[in-house]
Amino acid sequence: MRRLLSFTCLFALSCAFTSALAADRPNILLIVADDLGFSDLGAYGGEIRTPNIDQLAAEGLQFTNFHVAATCSPTRSMLLTGVDNHLVGMGNMKEIMADNQKGQPGYEGWLNDSVVTLPSLLQDAGYSTYMAGKWHLGARAQSQPVARGFDRSFALMESGADNWEAKHYLPGGSATWLEDGAPVTLPEGFYSSFTYADKLISYIDSGRAQGKPFFGYLAFQAVHAPHQVPEEYIRGYEALYEAGWDQIRTDRYQRQLASGLLPDSGENPVSDDWGTFYQRTHIDWDSLGDDEKAYRTRQMAVFAGMAEAMDQSVGKVIRYLKDSGQYDNTLILFMSDNGGESTVLREVAPLFYRLRYNTEVEALGAPGSYSEYGPGWAYASNTPFYSYKGSPFSGGMRVPLIVSQPGHIAPGTRTNSFGYVTDITPTLLDIAGVTQPDGEYRGQTVHPIMGTSMRGLLEGRAERVHAPDHPTVYELAGGIAVWLGDYKLISSSTSAIPARTGPQLFNVKQDPLERHNLAEQQPEKVAQLMQIYREYVERNQVIEVPADYRAWEQVKKNGREQFIANHRLSLVLFALAVITLVVGGGWLLVRRRRA
Repeated sequence: MRRLLSFTCLFALSCAFTSALAADRPNILLIVADDLGFSDLGAYGGEIRTPNIDQLAAEGLQFTNFHVAATCSPTRSMLLTGVDNHLVGMGNMKEIMADNQKGQPGYEGWLNDSVVTLPSLLQDAGYSTYMAGKWHLGARAQSQPVARGFDRSFALMESGADNWEAKHYLPGGSATWLEDGAPVTLPEGFYSSFTYADKLISYIDSGRAQGKPFFGYLAFQAVHAPHQVPEEYIRGYEALYEAGWDQIRTDRYQRQLASGLLPDSGENPVSDDWGTFYQRTHIDWDSLGDDEKAYRTRQMAVFAGMAEAMDQSVGKVIRYLKDSGQYDNTLILFMSDNGGESTVLREVAPLFYRLRYNTEVEALGAPGSYSEYGPGWAYASNTPFYSYKGSPFSGGMRVPLIVSQPGHIAPGTRTNSFGYVTDITPTLLDIAGVTQPDGEYRGQTVHPIMGTSMRGLLEGRAERVHAPDHPTVYELAGGIAVWLGDYKLISSSTSAIPARTGPQLFNVKQDPLERHNLAEQQPEKVAQLMQIYREYVERNQVIEVPADYRAWEQVKKNGREQFIANHRLSLVLFALAVITLVVGGGWLLVRRRRA
């Protein structure tokens, strides 16, 4: 009896200690949108209905100068580790990997073993860890969510997929979902945003009895192509977008200025002074015929509806947290992984999309359809910035970030302090009271975290994250960006935008739209930032792409290689069948002639 009483007392004390510890540490909910442009949310000047995310902005801190990598998996690798993408295995995105990078250290195409992840560290510190959505950090067993710190996970392993069914969207691609590391059939009535929100809620709810804080990672496919959404979310947008992309971009910019989101630079975000870039990629809306306008209007309406459905899914998770009494102790972050996507994949592989999807105007958004909105609408998504996803200009890298927690972050506040994606992991570890690894984890050497905690900024104790003399460097697929103080150096030597190649220098405090190249006036600053970049290349083992590299040509080549690898046996059997038919037919023909 005494032993029983002693055990009961110890168990009660343990539960009390665990509950007290959980109360001291917040739950963390990290929400990532895919290919959402800077201005798509209402809180950032957009006309799309996103009331739940806008409310997070109203209740928290809204960043206006936060940067990520210009494509998906490099951003996600840095987001979940705090370490540069070239060191963790995502030196380039697998889909556009240059031939000279394939198989090289840091370019494995999966999250390698030289780094420890944020969820692993939180899991070790007593957090329950859950994810639902897009992973895109490698399918090998050692790189899957279950092996990188998540207790429960429902994950799309590839860069994207159909939102209605288990169907890949790229030539040579695949669409694989794993739940807790095992292949899974999609549930009946699957729609990506709704299913991911439901899965995350179910994981959090099932783990509540443990009395531990949770880390939840909700990684939407929205609004990555294919753009698909139930019809009721599309209604009301088509009339709005009949005005065309120039008008939408102008309207968004005016709202950004009126709300104080951005300072008035005195520039027109829809002017043609970007020269060759503007002439080659921009189409005058009024030059389109009626049928073309109707088609492109529908495309943007589907995109907007998909963003709204994502917002409704965020709202569902928030309502669950409020109803279950967990909201006030939950730190919520919402961000995008890069800027809006301009590429039209139907032009890259037209036969594939014609055979695999319905692309008629009336079908767009529905199951079986394929929609993507192209450079005109991506130009509006990234208002007021230059260029798109994949580019080192702000249109590719400057994205929304909202951070909210009642009682801890002042509501309705904004910051124009520079922030970078590697800052997220050290921030969350700092808030959770978790010590960063000192170069070793479980007996294995790992890269130290490179980002800077933003906790002081979030709590109103600091005005900036990085010191003015702290450089931040980025490289991906030939695109280079170096930030130092008020200056940003950009080089995009392999760009398809001839008017904007080579080293370009901007004072982004005075010229946030990156219009006025100062490289000729300040060659010493260019030389200083290029030296910082060369040191970064050496330090992070960057393998630069060849001069003739073109990302979307590489997509087609890598797609063909992946298709052959995925279907090698089928292709061999098909070839044997063809040979058999040819030989057999020839033999029969010879027999008939002899007869």
